[in-house]
Amino acid sequence: MSKNKLAPPAKGFTLIELLVALTIISILSAVVLVALKPAQRLSDSRDAKRAQDINQVLTGIHECVIDKNDGAPMNTCLGTHSENVTYEIVQGAISSGCDDVCTGATSDSSCLNLGTTLSDYFIDLPSDPSGLTAGHTGYSLKQYPNGMVVVEACAAEGSPIKVSR
Repeated sequence: MSKNKLAPPAKGFTLIELLVALTIISILSAVVLVALKPAQRLSDSRDAKRAQDINQVLTGIHECVIDKNDGAPMNTCLGTHSENVTYEIVQGAISSGCDDVCTGATSDSSCLNLGTTLSDYFIDLPSDPSGLTAGHTGYSLKQYPNGMVVVEACAAEGSPIKVSR
C-alpha cells in the first residue's frame, strides 16, 4: 500500500509578493511626502526666483557702473534718485502706486525707473513671480551715502530676501 504524501504548504512570501509590497509602500510614501507641504514647496520656489532676480538686478547695475566709469556712475545707472530713500524698481512710465506694491517704498511716488537706464543689460527687468501690475517689479532699491546699493524682494514669503553691493 502506498501512501500519497502531500508536501506541506510553503510558509512565507514569494519574491514577487515582496516586490509588489515594497513598490506599493514606496509609491504611497512618495505621495505622502509630496502631499504634506505643496504650498511650502511652491513658496520656496517663488522665493528662489526672487533671490535670483535681485542678484540679476544688482549685476546689471554693477555692469553699468563699470561700463559708464564717468565719475558719477550711480546717477547714470540708477537715474534720478536720492540716497536713503527706498524706491520700488519700475519699468516704463510708472510714477505712483509704488508703496502699494512694495510696502517698504518710502512714498507713493517712490518709483525708480531702471527700465531705461539699464536697457543695455535687460530686455525686460526681472519681476516678482506673484504676477504684479504691468511695469511694477516688486523689488525695491535703496542707495546709502557710502555707495552701497541694497535690492530687496518686497513680497518675500519666507525670510526677507536682500542683496547688497
